Amino acid sequence: MSPSSPLRAMLQPLNLPAVLSWLGVGLSLPYDSGTPQPLVWAVMGAFLIGFLGDELFGVQRARRGAWFWLQAVAALGICYLASRGGAAPALLVILVAQLAMHYPLRLTIVLTALLDLALYLILLDSGHRGALIITLCFVGFQGFAMLVAHYARSAEQARDRLALVNADLLATRALLADSARDAERLRMARELHDVAGHKLTAMMLNLRALAAEPDLAQRHEVQVAQQLAGELLGDIRAVVQALRDARGLDLATALRALAAPLPRPALTLALDERLHLTDPALAETLLRVVQEALTNAARHADAAQLRVTLRRDTGALDLRIDDDGRAHAPLREGNGLSGMRERVAAAGGEVDFSLSPEGSMRIHARFPLHPSSAAARPA
Repeated sequence: MSPSSPLRAMLQPLNLPAVLSWLGVGLSLPYDSGTPQPLVWAVMGAFLIGFLGDELFGVQRARRGAWFWLQAVAALGICYLASRGGAAPALLVILVAQLAMHYPLRLTIVLTALLDLALYLILLDSGHRGALIITLCFVGFQGFAMLVAHYARSAEQARDRLALVNADLLATRALLADSARDAERLRMARELHDVAGHKLTAMMLNLRALAAEPDLAQRHEVQVAQQLAGELLGDIRAVVQALRDARGLDLATALRALAAPLPRPALTLALDERLHLTDPALAETLLRVVQEALTNAARHADAAQLRVTLRRDTGALDLRIDDDGRAHAPLREGNGLSGMRERVAAAGGEVDFSLSPEGSMRIHARFPLHPSSAAARPA
């Protein structure tokens, strides 16, 4: 997500209720304590910056924990400044809802318990008689906000998984449809060559025999029939060759279908137009390699763009994948990259993984090409 303006971030549908609650808490605080108003709004401003940090400065997982810490310290600080309690603990409700949107439920419960313990101690230290009651009341609000956020997050994750599965099915269906069309073209080409070509050849031989007869040698009709039969045989051979040349899998359409449900990274394709891929197994391998690269770029590198380059190079298929993300840790082959390497090896290819000086992921794979798997399109 690219950084946005503060006003635009505050007016987001999911942010606006929290911002209004924040404003209500801020307006109520000067009446609950004798704390200087500039100090109150300084701490309130720190909470708001932490709340809108992702939208203002871009989503970075390494930074997200710092925003939550800033919010927690600011919210507890406001509770401390507002010695009589008031609406200040409502900021913790906002924070708990955010935690539930980004962390597992068990971890969120633990963090919420620690926040409520700190709230109780702050209220108890200030001499508040209803410290336990106020804490329990806000625990109920926090629990409600936590469950709503948790189920909303679960629904979003289920929707995203379903979208990815649907994209996978669409991409696979596109390859299967192309493979089925290729098989039908090849069958028609063979039938035309074997059946019609054979019969036309027999017809030309018979016409040649007729033309050899003295009585028919000078007949114009025989000569025209020979010419038409020869032209028809040439036309059929051209059609057969065109059917064979038209074979090939539409890899670009399958790849775009695969990337369609992902909001980021955007997929940029640079495919060699002369490349004529006809092997479904090789196309499936290429599809899965790009799929894993898309997943890694979105999940681990926060990449905004992924570029896929595919070209034919000296009897081999050269695949290069680059993103513009930033790796947050040294390159390590997990299950995804290991599975990618196994797929490439099963297709007889080799793959290398590396990081650019800026920290973006680079994938370079080469596959041997056989005459039956790919061919060059005529220019």
